[in-house]
Amino acid sequence: MIFWLLWRIWFYLMMGLPIVVMFPFLVLSILKEKWYPYFFVMARIWAKSILYTSGFYYKVTKDQELDNNSSYMFVANHTSMTDIMLMLAVTPKPFVFVGKKELAKIPLFGFFYKRTCILVDRGNAKSRQAVFERAQKRLNQGLSICIFPEGGVPYDESIVLDGFKDGAFRLAIEYQIPIVPMTFPDNKKRFSYTFFSGSPGIMRAHVHKFVSTAGKSIENKAEIKAINEEVRAIILDKLLQG
Repeated sequence: MIFWLLWRIWFYLMMGLPIVVMFPFLVLSILKEKWYPYFFVMARIWAKSILYTSGFYYKVTKDQELDNNSSYMFVANHTSMTDIMLMLAVTPKPFVFVGKKELAKIPLFGFFYKRTCILVDRGNAKSRQAVFERAQKRLNQGLSICIFPEGGVPYDESIVLDGFKDGAFRLAIEYQIPIVPMTFPDNKKRFSYTFFSGSPGIMRAHVHKFVSTAGKSIENKAEIKAINEEVRAIILDKLLQG
């Protein structure tokens, strides 16, 4: 109990400390949207520093390599706060998170979150539509998009993989960008939302073969459902392998 308490406190301290150290440079990097790649580099430093100082060491396996000249839709299972850090650590190509607006309330982290990510209020139709507009702007800048399609971390930790919402797949089809399924098998075991749990150790990340959206239409609901189910099956299969 004492170890878990001290370890968790240390983790949250390490979430804030790099932000404080890099604060002037982070602020400068968000003054103009075209400077976002510089912010992304520092975000990756932030993510890696948290993982390493908390005793997490990640290992990446890939079925396909990213093309630096292409934009992608990154999707992964979502079971832990560390999913954000691991996604940043293992993905060198600059991307923008699409996430729930509630995270903007987190002290310090939220200041940069709401200025660099695409926020969505899932209960507001206008907010959901605005996501498409902001995503298009970011894609036009050569960036990629990242969404955790479960829509949040399931309260029931016995759920291996929750159902996927359609937002990520609608965006990918609308802008005809490949979907990159990613599986994080260890994050729930390493750092779940149950406070007295978890341990340092390896965090695996598997980058699956990309799923093409070429020729698919956002008007065809059957195609959206099919690609949703295909991507979920890919990630679920890897999770069940352990």
